[in-house]
Amino acid sequence: MRSLRRHRVLVAVLLCAAAVLVARPTAAEGDGGVSPAFVPADAGVSAQVARLFEEAAVATQQYEAVRSAGDRQRTQARRMEQLLGRERRQLAALNADLGRIARAQYREGGGMPYTAQMLLADDPDELMRGQRAGRQADLALDTAVTRSRRAEARFAAGKARAATAWRRLEKRNSELGEIKQDIQRKLEQAQWTLQGQADASVAAGSCRGAVRLEQPDPGRTRPWVAPVESYELSAGFGSGGERWSSRHTGQDFAVPIGTPVRAVGAGRVVKVSCGGAFGIEVVLRHPDGYYTQYAHLAAVTVDQGERVAPGQWIGQSGTTGNSTGPHLHFEVRVTPELGSGVDPVPWLLQHGVRL
Repeated sequence: MRSLRRHRVLVAVLLCAAAVLVARPTAAEGDGGVSPAFVPADAGVSAQVARLFEEAAVATQQYEAVRSAGDRQRTQARRMEQLLGRERRQLAALNADLGRIARAQYREGGGMPYTAQMLLADDPDELMRGQRAGRQADLALDTAVTRSRRAEARFAAGKARAATAWRRLEKRNSELGEIKQDIQRKLEQAQWTLQGQADASVAAGSCRGAVRLEQPDPGRTRPWVAPVESYELSAGFGSGGERWSSRHTGQDFAVPIGTPVRAVGAGRVVKVSCGGAFGIEVVLRHPDGYYTQYAHLAAVTVDQGERVAPGQWIGQSGTTGNSTGPHLHFEVRVTPELGSGVDPVPWLLQHGVRL
């Protein structure tokens, strides 16, 4: 599966939903015949769906980034717990050292007043040795106390940092989760509003005109691309099915309603029609003489006769016509008509596109 394009910032979207749900037309044979009359198109819902797809992608990216940061924080927290455990053991060892030093000082008279030491000393050398031993014992005691206090401070600071970082990540991911869910709700509502408009057009036999959406950067597109950027392959060429009169004539891409559909290569739009088994469809003619068909659309973004570039958005996927659910039906043909199809998968592979 290919990753969705992410190139816009997250913005708030207010969706005015007026779902127009009508009964789908009965399945018809053929590819819809000549193009019917067109009526002006309102790009509002189409643009909302495209924008919400992008916002959902950005929100998902941010959510996953924070989740990954949370995983890293958990790893760091476990490592910190190990370090804190080591500090605890060091503290216990230091406390034991303090006890031994205190007991040794007591046995050796480390706490005895200096005057008393002079009176009890047999000679000056013994007195000096006692003083040096006392100073060394005092130094060892001070060092041990200092190390103990530093270890306790590291322990407390590390524990506080771990707790603060974890709470911050949990709060941020909760906020992002709510944003993501809100976008998904709006997207689903907009998708079915768009599909309702498409069904109404197909039922009336009068397709909406091309909607104009912001196009991806053409400078980053290869000469040949897959018809959709993120997908799962479903029914393949030549497979059987009760909804087809013989064998499946193309390759299906399972994608949500409103997914941008791309021209697989440079070409010219030779057909835009709605109605019939394919619902709303676009057919392109490519310079090598082959034709590609994009069917069951919810909207088109090109007009008949228009020239298109590789990767240009030519429509939005849907489930119009003889369709069991949202997907793109893609065909490669040697003529613009149904019945002249070849297997799209090896054809695309020959053009450098591996599905």
